[in-house]
Amino acid sequence: MTPRQFLDHIRDDVPAPAYLFLGPEPYQRDWCRKALIERVLPDPEQREQGLARHDLQDTPLQTVLEDACSLSLFVTQRVLWVSGAEAPLPRARASESSDAGARTEALARYLKDPTPGVVLVFECTRYQFDGDDKKKLERVREFYSAIPMQVELAPLAGQQARAFAERLARQAGLELGPAELDLLVESLGGEAARIATEIDKLRLWAAAGRSITPEQITELVPDARATTIFALVDALGRHDRVRALEALDTLVRQSEYLPLALTFLSSQFRAALAAKEARLRGPGEIRSHLSEVGMSVWPSRAAQIHQTASNFSQPQITAALKNIFRADYALRDARPDDRVVMEDFILRLTS
Repeated sequence: MTPRQFLDHIRDDVPAPAYLFLGPEPYQRDWCRKALIERVLPDPEQREQGLARHDLQDTPLQTVLEDACSLSLFVTQRVLWVSGAEAPLPRARASESSDAGARTEALARYLKDPTPGVVLVFECTRYQFDGDDKKKLERVREFYSAIPMQVELAPLAGQQARAFAERLARQAGLELGPAELDLLVESLGGEAARIATEIDKLRLWAAAGRSITPEQITELVPDARATTIFALVDALGRHDRVRALEALDTLVRQSEYLPLALTFLSSQFRAALAAKEARLRGPGEIRSHLSEVGMSVWPSRAAQIHQTASNFSQPQITAALKNIFRADYALRDARPDDRVVMEDFILRLTS
């Protein structure tokens, strides 16, 4: 189930005897943890006695189950939060596989007759949902298959992250337009915890009566400076030498590492060249095509790639990539002046 489904479940139903939390996303995990503890232990004075923490890296699973079976003299409701859920899984040796099977059976026996009022939560935060971690996460699922209630704490997808940011901004009383929301979400990579932190910072900024514009987000939010590079690409596409040099000056004043800025430029032009070669006609087709080759992009980034592909012909993009290679080589010289190299790059592209 998703975090939202989990929250709806504990609001409407009696909490289950056990849950398995899977995934590394910290904000949603803390959100679900707080809601569960408040649901099971509504009295703050009960939480000191009713909440126990274990780590399976240090504590055997059998010890955790024995604690779950123990009755408390002070509280009738308890939450046992168990981290390191991947620790009991078997390694390679046959003896460890046999021990893991015994631990799995012990958990299944407990769940057939769980202690009333006790909620066990096992959390595995070590593995992602894709790549090499995917198979490892499936092994964790299999080991805890006796627990039917499994909550997936995956990173937010594009539209999910935007809706999340929009909801937090509304709760904070911030008026953020579509452009500001897109910039905020994209610059933070859709990470829920970072979005929540930056919105809280923007709330304090706005409390002083100051408006929030894309320029303020660029100044206040880490990684939002990358949008200045897109402004540079846009100016290059219009052959606007003055605006391009102004964008470069902004990057220098922001202490941007210019070789990294050149890497961003290379990525933008390569994506635009791929769009040209595939004859893609809009941001939607660009997103779909790039996702097929393993490159996930935000809607606003796809729109920027589409704009670059529209502003430059295919020969111009090829020439730009050659000039990027020339500038990259110059930046690796013994004593380069990075700004002079980048200015020469801009002059070549706008001549």
